[in-house]
Amino acid sequence: MIKKPIIISKNAKETEKIAEVFMDELLKNPGKEEGALVVGLSGDLGVGKTTFTQMVAKYLGVKNKVNSPTFVIIKKYVLKNKKHKFLFHLDAYRLKNEKELLHLGWDEIINNKEHLVLIEWPENVSKVIPKSSKFVYISHTKGDKRNFIFK
Repeated sequence: MIKKPIIISKNAKETEKIAEVFMDELLKNPGKEEGALVVGLSGDLGVGKTTFTQMVAKYLGVKNKVNSPTFVIIKKYVLKNKKHKFLFHLDAYRLKNEKELLHLGWDEIINNKEHLVLIEWPENVSKVIPKSSKFVYISHTKGDKRNFIFK
């Protein structure tokens, strides 16, 4: 994973570079997942979780517009990647518990090695997040900058 404990972004262009480095590292050293590669995105409202996902999608060649899935919960994008065929972008902000996510096909999504999953608000459904998941923590800092911590 990325070596620096905290990376600061001053703007969307820097966030794009951070997303590229993150994905390079992640795809180079994916770990031993038996299913999907899952990344949890945590941070306050408006901190940039969807922006980070947009940058990841751009890096992976997604041509469609990537918007927040807050109201639809799940969005699926086709990837032209050798390892991953689909990017799933989920937002668990409005979910009351893990059962709601399970009713949306969560098990099928995370049990497929061809899936890359970015889930906002993973703490809301923590009981069903795979142990092998990676995490990105984003927070506001002075001057409208963002701190990124990767685990």
